Amino acid sequence: MRVLWISAAVVVLDQATKATVVRFMRPEQSIPVLGDWLRLTFTENPGMAFGITIGPPGTITVLALIATVLVAAYIYQVRNDYAPYRWSLAFILGGALGNIIDRVFYGVLLDYGSLFTGHVVDFIHVSLWQGFIPRSVPILGGSYMELFPIWNVADMSIVLGVVGVLFFHQSFHERRRAKRRAARQRTPRIRRARKSPASVFSNLGQDLGTPPAVPSALSEIGRHGRTNGARRQDDPEARSTSFWRVQEEHM
Repeated sequence: MRVLWISAAVVVLDQATKATVVRFMRPEQSIPVLGDWLRLTFTENPGMAFGITIGPPGTITVLALIATVLVAAYIYQVRNDYAPYRWSLAFILGGALGNIIDRVFYGVLLDYGSLFTGHVVDFIHVSLWQGFIPRSVPILGGSYMELFPIWNVADMSIVLGVVGVLFFHQSFHERRRAKRRAARQRTPRIRRARKSPASVFSNLGQDLGTPPAVPSALSEIGRHGRTNGARRQDDPEARSTSFWRVQEEHM
């Protein structure tokens, strides 16, 4: 499918930038790009977003693989549907594959672990906000905090894809419903015609026409039979002979 070219492009760009960071930067090194607002900071994330880890080593990698397979299967299912929606899913798939490569292979490639135990390389450091939290906020009030997500091209692709899915999902479902309605209208429904009782009994008085002619052989037999019967009824001798014949049969 052509939409997978988007995923492939995301994977290539993500791995190229990560390889550059690993090659030319040392861990925890930070390079200003736009002052303190945008920096390049080399970090390695062993877990999910914000460094959250669950289960033994490799658990997150297995879960990420399962989620990626599900996304790929869904893209195949909607391969002929609304294009912007499919593009958004392709961005999610590309970003997921980019981070899975880190988790599966980077432990071996960078010589600090085994397969499925690699860390995700992050380097795009954006400082969204920094300052003191108002004292009216429970627990955290009065403390200094800085929001500085550090992510990579794969993470950016996933976020972009999720935003696209949220933005285009309504149009996607509306188009699918319209396509189904059009398909139902194009498919003819064959219904068996049923006659009402009134239409059935209304044919009883219908003229059926002239009956077919009787074959000549049957008409001759019928005519001779009627003639012989009439003779027996008119001839006294025939009647008496038949009477005595009946008497003899009963004696």
